[in-house]
Amino acid sequence: VAANEKLLEHSIKNKSVMVTGAGGSIGTEICRQIVETGCNRLVLFENSEYALYSIERELEGRTESKDIELVAVLGSVINRQRVAETIKKYEVDTIYHAAAYKHVPLIEANPLEGVMNNCFGTLITAESAIEAGVENFVLVSTDKAVRPPNVMGASKRMAEMVLQALAAEQSRTRLCMVRFGNVLASSGSV
Repeated sequence: VAANEKLLEHSIKNKSVMVTGAGGSIGTEICRQIVETGCNRLVLFENSEYALYSIERELEGRTESKDIELVAVLGSVINRQRVAETIKKYEVDTIYHAAAYKHVPLIEANPLEGVMNNCFGTLITAESAIEAGVENFVLVSTDKAVRPPNVMGASKRMAEMVLQALAAEQSRTRLCMVRFGNVLASSGSV
């Protein structure tokens, strides 16, 4: 399905955009699309040093001829201070929250980490966005959040519910979400 250019431009064009999980398989593709659309600044927020290095190197090549400031931030979405400082420092207008643990068997074996990252990471990032006056916050969720039979799906459903609750409490930041199914060639997909 072709992207709606007007919608993309509204949230990206001439804006400061942040992608959490920027080095993951979904995050990297979101970053590529943002660069193609053209923002003023793209903040790559990632907890894997190697993944952050890789996506930064790739995007540097794509932004050479464009007037896009590329900022690589090493950090975790469960670190409230790091998230909040990054959003404020780079005056972020739009956040694409793709940071998540998504491998079902690994999260079944490590449920606390899955819940911390997927649920609390979303809460921390969304609250920080609201506090800073971010215009748009988009959660990348999963089809596994529908009647979840496992911890990973349940943690993503909880993340969706966090956004729904925060949206009901305020109107300063537009909070929305999208559910992806398995994405061809992404890490962890069937």
